[in-house]
Amino acid sequence: MYITCLDLEGVLVPEIWIAFAEETGIPELRKTTRDEPDYDKLMQYRLNILKEHGLGLKEIQETIAKIDPLPGAKEFLDQLRSECQTLILSDTFEQFAKPLMEKLGWPTIFCNTLEVAEDGTITGYKMRCEKSKYTTVRALQSCGFETIASGDSFNDLGMIEASKAGFLFRSTEQIRKDYPQYPAFEEYDDLLHAIEEVIKA
Repeated sequence: MYITCLDLEGVLVPEIWIAFAEETGIPELRKTTRDEPDYDKLMQYRLNILKEHGLGLKEIQETIAKIDPLPGAKEFLDQLRSECQTLILSDTFEQFAKPLMEKLGWPTIFCNTLEVAEDGTITGYKMRCEKSKYTTVRALQSCGFETIASGDSFNDLGMIEASKAGFLFRSTEQIRKDYPQYPAFEEYDDLLHAIEEVIKA
């Protein structure tokens, strides 16, 4: 039995931190896992900027409320879910994800948790497990599932490499160049077709 594991931001919805950077006018917050492979380093960088500007969870959630899925994402996800089990593996946080999951028709998501003070200040974060996407794919395989994975960033490469089939989707030119062994797609129809071919094989 197959389970397809998808990244969230950049694949199904716009990048939350880029949207927040545009909303606040703080360009430093545009940095994502496409730019920085070390997730802990990236999050400490973000938290320092939030603290410096006096911004907290409330302000980020207000931005998220305005974010819609990428055009065609829900239709792609609905079709994929009708053909195989689908799981969203994301390094985002449950405090960010809920309104986006509602707009996507409540797919299953595994993500992380923010540590938030009573005044709404984000003080830290708790990762679900180490190398969460890779670890989850390996755990699914240990239960007898075959996995297919797709994502756009450095933090997706572990689950892509570990899966029976892995695809880059709307990734950066540099990642596509550095990892030519993974087919790269820009359109949902092409990604869906590639996944269907694996399932049927």
